[in-house]
Amino acid sequence: MRAVAWLGQPYNVSVIDMPVPSIINQTDAVVRITTSAICGSDLHFYHGYTGAANVPWGLGHEAVGYISEIGDDVSSLQVGDYVIIPDNAHDGHYGQDHPLSFGSGSPDYGGLQAEYARVPFADMSLIPIPFNNGTGNATKELDYLMISDIFSTGWQALTYSGFQPGDTVAVFGAGPVGLMAAYSAMLRGASRVYSVDQVPSRLQLASSIGAIPISFNTSDPVEQILSLEPNGVTRALDCVGFEAVNATGHRTDGIVPRNLLSVAAQQGGIAIAGVYTGGGNSTQGAPFADQIPAQVPLSVASLWGKALTVGSGIVLPLEHAQELVDLVAADRATPSFVVSAVIDIEDAPGFYRRYSDHLENKIVIRFP
Repeated sequence: MRAVAWLGQPYNVSVIDMPVPSIINQTDAVVRITTSAICGSDLHFYHGYTGAANVPWGLGHEAVGYISEIGDDVSSLQVGDYVIIPDNAHDGHYGQDHPLSFGSGSPDYGGLQAEYARVPFADMSLIPIPFNNGTGNATKELDYLMISDIFSTGWQALTYSGFQPGDTVAVFGAGPVGLMAAYSAMLRGASRVYSVDQVPSRLQLASSIGAIPISFNTSDPVEQILSLEPNGVTRALDCVGFEAVNATGHRTDGIVPRNLLSVAAQQGGIAIAGVYTGGGNSTQGAPFADQIPAQVPLSVASLWGKALTVGSGIVLPLEHAQELVDLVAADRATPSFVVSAVIDIEDAPGFYRRYSDHLENKIVIRFP
């Protein structure tokens, strides 16, 4: 099968032939992928900051498709079922907070930017897509695809902040996860939502869903928000992570968490949904890992003085799957509004570059 692979060369990915996966354990399922996506988290690998040491391995952690094969111990699914593959699948142990993820170089999980994928513990991992009169919901496929990661992550980021209907919200980052967090806030009854970024196309999308765009190219985003919310916003979210940049485009460690503390209101809440994986050693799979610090400066005095609550951590789409699937099925949510390009897998290397250069908002790979 054709698959997007990471060979450890920053700013370069390859499309190569890889073996079609098969059942290894009887709790597995093999899924024929119809649509996958390129995520902002994939860019951390692409830029050489994170990744397993041994290369090559398959990229991608967002996909939908049809089950083509199941193990004998899979009881709730059958061949032909239409399913979402979540980015963080189940490891088979209840109560596990850190399952291994697809597309990260784990020996147990492959990548989802490929024609097929093996999904361990399929009963506990795969998210069924509802069928209408036996015909399925293929027209909503891109919406369901967003549940595999970014919609679930944006939704949970808002929950991490302690959000309540009527709150004001500032979302730092208007990439796909940030847009999904802003969109979730609108869906869940926020009174005002501010979306902070420097990319015009992203801010236009934020405006299209009713968020107030804040460009940090023009002036300090904290000052802009506080001029509109003198007492601060109730909830502030970091949807960027360790690759956050300043107005000149230079990576600045800890800039977004510090901004959260500055804009959050007294007794408000902040959430950190962006990825922070610093302090690692450089390897063949992550040649620039040692450039990311293990810690970033943050004022605990400000946190304590404002009596802020803090939420963060890995997001498991299964926690919100049914709620989000129901929203899409009922036409109450159309998260695919973030998609800017639908491509063939052979075009992936060029579109990784476009995504890295902020020329695309969200890229989807369609398979025949």
